[in-house]
Amino acid sequence: MMRTCSNDVTHYVDIVFPGETNHHDTLFGGTALSHMDKVAFVAATRFGRRSFVTASCERIDFNEAAARGNIIDFAAKVVRAGTRSLSVEVDMFAEDLLSGEKVHCTTGAFNMVSPDKQAAALPSLDKAVVTESSDDILCRCIEMVFADQTNHYGTLFGGNALAMMGKAAFITATRYARKVFVMAGCQRTDFVASANEGEIIDLSGRVKYKGRTSLVCEVTIHAEDLYSGDRRLCGKSDFIMVAVDSDNRPITI
Repeated sequence: MMRTCSNDVTHYVDIVFPGETNHHDTLFGGTALSHMDKVAFVAATRFGRRSFVTASCERIDFNEAAARGNIIDFAAKVVRAGTRSLSVEVDMFAEDLLSGEKVHCTTGAFNMVSPDKQAAALPSLDKAVVTESSDDILCRCIEMVFADQTNHYGTLFGGNALAMMGKAAFITATRYARKVFVMAGCQRTDFVASANEGEIIDLSGRVKYKGRTSLVCEVTIHAEDLYSGDRRLCGKSDFIMVAVDSDNRPITI
């Protein structure tokens, strides 16, 4: 069976929290490299739909730092495909929450090799299909389901799923209005399918409603099989995000 490969830009989006910073109050370099390797792995797997391991990464120079509280966006795309190996280019950006100013921190090339010697040759780059995303999606990011995030059934623990969705809602609201937001509530959440260990989690967020001081951000979560590319809707939720001032009082958006 022939499977269509994808060469969309894969994004991993996060926020620099205090536990990930060094003594300069910026993102620890080792954490940045870990994120870059993760998103390179996902981009490679989406392209080849087989197992990959990291063979090497080329010189990575950090030109700008990501400060505590910044949004960090790692964008990965396959730039070379051979028979059993490929190269993924990963760009790292730091984005100021309130101004929206975005700086390019670094670029890295990650060389990924498939250990499956029996698999067919990788598709060429010109066979890849690029899909368009909706213009109203303000946050589109991936996660991986690792063992420490699962419950005793081997599926993504609901609390971890809600944490991922809440982070996506915060980024969505911030990018929309460039204000300081707090979560005021989470409306009904329906989990319609589970996400298994080893699968990709794809989150998307958009603003569903704008009020005077608050937004309703709709976050959708899909699970994606690494090898087949099959996707299924896992859940959807509306988060109420309120803009506040330095005294945590609601302000007009």
